[in-house]
Amino acid sequence: MHFRFLAAAFWIVLVGFFAWDWTHSAPINVRAEPPLIAAGSGVAPSGGHCASTF
Repeated sequence: MHFRFLAAAFWIVLVGFFAWDWTHSAPINVRAEPPLIAAGSGVAPSGGHCASTF
């Protein structure tokens, strides 16, 4: 009984947090975000990597 109450309370709090975050956050502009593959520092790699072509 105690476990079921804690599990239900956890899910209620989690769903409540997601609902609060959804209503209070600004919409994400996916066109302004960099693609995941370009999420580095912007510095060209250097060093002794065996696959380096330069």
